[in-house]
Amino acid sequence: MAQKTVLILPNLTKNNTGQLVKSIVSQLRFSGCTPVMQEAYDGQFENVRYAPFDTLIAACDLVLTVGGDGTILHGVKHAVEHDKPVLGVNTGRLGYLAQVEADEIRILSRLAADDYAIQQRMLLEIRVGEDGEPLYALNDVVISKGDLARMVDLDISGDGQAIGSYRADGVILATPTGSTAYSLSAGGPIVDPSIDTIIVTPICPHSLNDRAVLLSPRMRLRVQSRYINASDKIVVSVDGENVALLGQNTPILIRMAEKTARFISFPEKTFTMILREKLKPRG
Repeated sequence: MAQKTVLILPNLTKNNTGQLVKSIVSQLRFSGCTPVMQEAYDGQFENVRYAPFDTLIAACDLVLTVGGDGTILHGVKHAVEHDKPVLGVNTGRLGYLAQVEADEIRILSRLAADDYAIQQRMLLEIRVGEDGEPLYALNDVVISKGDLARMVDLDISGDGQAIGSYRADGVILATPTGSTAYSLSAGGPIVDPSIDTIIVTPICPHSLNDRAVLLSPRMRLRVQSRYINASDKIVVSVDGENVALLGQNTPILIRMAEKTARFISFPEKTFTMILREKLKPRG
């Protein structure tokens, strides 16, 4: 069996992540894997091979993130481009996307033996404007007000048919993976990531009738603002990163991407088990 090369992407701003990375490196080497990291971390960790990031991401067998869900989102963005599977070790708060907690790193020994499954997770493809370059979201695209005291007026259609008009602080279009992120906070449903659907969740809508809607993943969505004046700003963000300001004549085109994100999972760590643990009451 060929030795696996594991690219470690840590968020060293998280408490105790540096020490945890050292333990992860030891666990990987003990189990027969080769840990590698980008040159920016050269000298911080022993028994790691360092090289330029582009070289490592192209050649590695899998990407291992150490941090919170934001670290996983960052890792997925690069992993998808090279069709690499991703595994998250959680050092954040909730960490819905992570399969491994900080006190569970012995499970990493199963990587060398291929004792895991690959779960395909849906992505959204987003284009700002008819000819915009494609952007990809694992969690969501958020179209929201730029000014605190203003609302936005958005029309959403699918396959040429009107879906709804929203007067609200904004609208979230989420994947099932993203259903436990911002959409959940805005009152959207939790959806098992094995189900393909596009979730439309309004943010603080100015109507009691506006509720989250689950749409066919094959639907091609178009979001456009009805009213924008010179002082209005409507911000488009993809997985938490602002990517554009929306003009009145500029549509946002959203559909299920042809590519998927590949997540490493362990059979005993099911979505419902992780959800049950993460949703425990916290004081």
